[in-house]
Amino acid sequence: MTFMDSNKQPFAWIPSPEVAEASNLRAFMAKVGETDFDRLAERADADPAWLMQQVFEFTDFRFYEPYSRMLDLSGGIEWARWCVGGTTNIVLNCLDRHRGTPVWEETFLVWEGEDPAARRSLGYREFDAEVCRLASALRGLGIGPGDRVGLYMPNLPETFIAFFAVLKIGAVLMPLFSGFGPQPIAARLNDGEAKAVLTVDGTWRRGVASPMKPVLDEALREVPSVRHVLVLRHLGEALPAAVAGPLDRDWATLAAAQPAELATLAMPAEAPAILLYTSGTTGKPKGCIWTHVSFLGSMVTRDMHVCADFKSTDRFFFMSDMGWMVGAMCACIPSYFGGSLLIVEGTPDHPDTGRFWRLIESHRVSYLGIAPTLIRGLMRHGEADVESRDLSSLRVTCSGGEAWTEAPWRWFFEHACKSRVPIMNIVGGTEVGGCNFVGTMIHPLRPGSFGARGLGAGVDIVDDQGRPVADNEVGELVLRNPNIGFTKSLWGSDERYLDSYWRTLPGVWVHGDFAMRDDDGLFYILGRSDDTIKISGKRTGPSEIETLLTGTGKVSEAAVVGVPDEVKGATLVCVCVAMPGIAADAALEAELSQAVVHGMGASYRPRQVLLVSDLPKTRNMKIMRRVVRAILRGESPGDLSALVNPETVTELAQRVGQAT
Repeated sequence: MTFMDSNKQPFAWIPSPEVAEASNLRAFMAKVGETDFDRLAERADADPAWLMQQVFEFTDFRFYEPYSRMLDLSGGIEWARWCVGGTTNIVLNCLDRHRGTPVWEETFLVWEGEDPAARRSLGYREFDAEVCRLASALRGLGIGPGDRVGLYMPNLPETFIAFFAVLKIGAVLMPLFSGFGPQPIAARLNDGEAKAVLTVDGTWRRGVASPMKPVLDEALREVPSVRHVLVLRHLGEALPAAVAGPLDRDWATLAAAQPAELATLAMPAEAPAILLYTSGTTGKPKGCIWTHVSFLGSMVTRDMHVCADFKSTDRFFFMSDMGWMVGAMCACIPSYFGGSLLIVEGTPDHPDTGRFWRLIESHRVSYLGIAPTLIRGLMRHGEADVESRDLSSLRVTCSGGEAWTEAPWRWFFEHACKSRVPIMNIVGGTEVGGCNFVGTMIHPLRPGSFGARGLGAGVDIVDDQGRPVADNEVGELVLRNPNIGFTKSLWGSDERYLDSYWRTLPGVWVHGDFAMRDDDGLFYILGRSDDTIKISGKRTGPSEIETLLTGTGKVSEAAVVGVPDEVKGATLVCVCVAMPGIAADAALEAELSQAVVHGMGASYRPRQVLLVSDLPKTRNMKIMRRVVRAILRGESPGDLSALVNPETVTELAQRVGQAT
């Protein structure tokens, strides 16, 4: 079945009156004098500034200098300004707020390596001292407000120390996916004109010491703006020391010489804090800009605390990477509310297939983040691993990153959640810094459903003309209101920002997701409406990969599309046209596949590389990826009247048949 007929199913989970009454959402509704959620949502959509004022009061959001105006739309909805005149800092709200309180002596971060015996724990006081030392070291190197600092790290305590240290001195953090190859690292560092990078010698992955510093070194050959590289020695003798370059500094030595106290810098509320890249349908990744007020105001306080019910007593665990927005969620959500965080190095099924479930049991995780890709992978090992563990500590699970299919949702709900613990399904994106749809503790659940629209965002589902669609009809997800979490343009490209989100339906944010609402008011995401590909929950633009293929000099054109994959959700197929004189054979296919792996990382290894004589194109010579994708999936390619070379469709279909 599909989610199209999900309204015909009984609910999989219904909140008890006790659970609903104890929720943060009920407390928030009581604060604003509402007993009905739909009425609250209407008020929030009618006045998003009112909503955020209430959220800030409810969550005790801290400012150095109070703002004079919550929301300024004088420049248009596309350029909304929030907390005008106010000064704050993410570190003020996530760490400094706990000074002098009992939380300061509590555990904040627990880390476990691939070897379960490798463990570290840091209390809030200890963690803050390390943040201050690293921040002082960065400042001593001349890093200051507005400077961009790359973070190319696996999941280590120092990764999160670096996160806050950069923000503490007013610099702009640039998180980079730890599995990236040189090309995407260089593209992002160059776009942001990074001044420094924090990295590590390497990381453990499935029992193998995997080097990271040499990958960064190769990328930095093409990045002239970087002046300093701080290197953490993590693997010790397991990995030969990389040759130190002229930019390298020893992280531990620099930080150890610094004081354990440093004042946090007051920053304008809308000063850039995090520059996080997401790939679109063009070759250049999109630099999304989060401010010191935006991510905390949207995802952390409004979405994950008020709606999705994170509490100060929770231990948060989301096995992800700092290069995805979940990295910032892991850093900020538990720290803002005085909770605790579990981070782990490596993969969920090594050194044994039950590792993920053991981590939950042994560390008493109460608030668990997961992605459908993760669950599809763990399902392959059967139920024995999960059923053998005591997961009674779980109170809430939170799902993000991509759309569910029913089988893995039910498997996870029945075996891990025991049909008792709700799945707070959330969806938004790097560009919105928060949730478009969100689960709550007062709405029932069906497989893959969301309980509610994101509060105050003016979320709607529309047709091509921008008209709302009826229940059970698929439409385009849009946002009609200014949202405090919206990216502040795209780094260095105002026009691209407007073209990407605001000009399809003027004055309305078009997000690029297909969505639907059922008869009972539950919502569903049904996939991307553009060409963006998701590999293991990470969005990647096809042109970024196509650039690697054509960069080999062996192919003249390439079309990269995503096709369904049982484990990753989607996997790559690369359709290429060989250069004249280059043999279109298996050796070339293997070389092109390796070029993608070298440039993007092993998780991007193509399922297939297909060599053809030409690609389907429109009359203005635009490659029709839609047609390519349909053929690869065995679907109807639709209207081909715009093609200048319709014979390519037959050739590609034949080539696909030969390869299967």
